[in-house]
Amino acid sequence: MTAPTSSSTAPFLTRWFAILDSGDADRILDLMSDDFEFSILFSSGGDGATDFHGGRAEMEGYLAQREVGIRTHHLLTASTVGQDELFLGEVRRSGEPEATFVAGARLDDTGRVRRLLIGRSPAVLFT
Repeated sequence: MTAPTSSSTAPFLTRWFAILDSGDADRILDLMSDDFEFSILFSSGGDGATDFHGGRAEMEGYLAQREVGIRTHHLLTASTVGQDELFLGEVRRSGEPEATFVAGARLDDTGRVRRLLIGRSPAVLFT
């Protein structure tokens, strides 16, 4: 058995977050496979967190409720092993660090995302 190829970048997730931060975030919908599933566990601090999860329709709902142009995603470190990407990043609000997030994605054979898991918290900043 051959070991999966690995690298210290995550090209798919880097592109995903760049599109998400753009004025046309709906373009990420074109990057999803037909069997796409996701969960975004979003904490803004305190004891509560919101879990956005589901498939394409739920991602459309997530996109519709976002604060466009306020928050941006910035890469701290990333890696890829085979069809899996990991991305450690920082969310900034108007340029100021607000939270740290971790994203994991599994891609299909055509390079579209099948599974996406994101966790976000302001409790631990890496900067």
